[in-house]
Amino acid sequence: MGKAEGRPARLSVGVVGAGRVGPALAAALRMAGHRPVAASGVSEASRRRAAALLPDVPLMEPAAVLAKADLVLLTVPDDTLPGLVKGLAETGAVRPGQLLVHTSGRYGTAVLDPALRAGALPLALHPVMTFSGTPVDVQRLAGCSFGVTAPGELRLAAEALVIEMGGEPEWIEEAARPLYHAALAIGANHLVTLVAQSMDLLRASGVTEPGRMLGPLLGAALDNALRSGDTALTGPVARGDAGTVAAHLDELRAHAPETVASYVAMARATADRALANGMLKPEFAEALLGALADGAGRADGGTP
Repeated sequence: MGKAEGRPARLSVGVVGAGRVGPALAAALRMAGHRPVAASGVSEASRRRAAALLPDVPLMEPAAVLAKADLVLLTVPDDTLPGLVKGLAETGAVRPGQLLVHTSGRYGTAVLDPALRAGALPLALHPVMTFSGTPVDVQRLAGCSFGVTAPGELRLAAEALVIEMGGEPEWIEEAARPLYHAALAIGANHLVTLVAQSMDLLRASGVTEPGRMLGPLLGAALDNALRSGDTALTGPVARGDAGTVAAHLDELRAHAPETVASYVAMARATADRALANGMLKPEFAEALLGALADGAGRADGGTP
């Protein structure tokens, strides 16, 4: 692949898996001067996304996409990726010199080994962003970090592609990919669950606009956490207010028993971090942990 000053040559781009990610990345590459030429998608939703983000780009079978494209984005679920790569390589769909890019956070480039043996150039470019499947996703790529894993000789090309999509490349070693992905899942996926639980409980307590109430609070909490880490902790667990925590658990058992386990788990994790950094005094920690153990025992129907 030719390049000048680290910038990839203009490439024909294919997308295998027109989910929420692939069309957005292909649209960003189009804005950088590359040429999306083909996509694959089965569901009606994927066809709608392709139509919205990649108008006039034909939909076809994955093997046909590879036949038309110099750069192929494999944007399929993690569990599907190994079988897809193996199948494409075994059927001869992969061409020597073809850039094969997957966007999985879990995997590095080893998952692309079957394609590598067929002559492909393997890249793992994982955008650290949540996608909606709408055109706004392309705008959100501006300044978005990408977890990048590639062979040393392709590192500059991988980083250049990320920059062209508006992102910021962050090098992740192959062996570190699962840990890296776990960290992102804890931060992003679990955050959505916690916020949804909080909104449900606020509605149950009579708040008509829980999103409006939570927005400033959670925005400030996120900003403080990103700036200050554990020292941003506030609330009854960090203070060691065992009575307040016990009252919370009583209310949750009465009104939303399905949330007790997650409350206890997160409160224990919070207590551990508050103890470690000196915010939670040991003399308060015993009563607090006792309240959490009591709450967990009652939720399980056992004897606390």
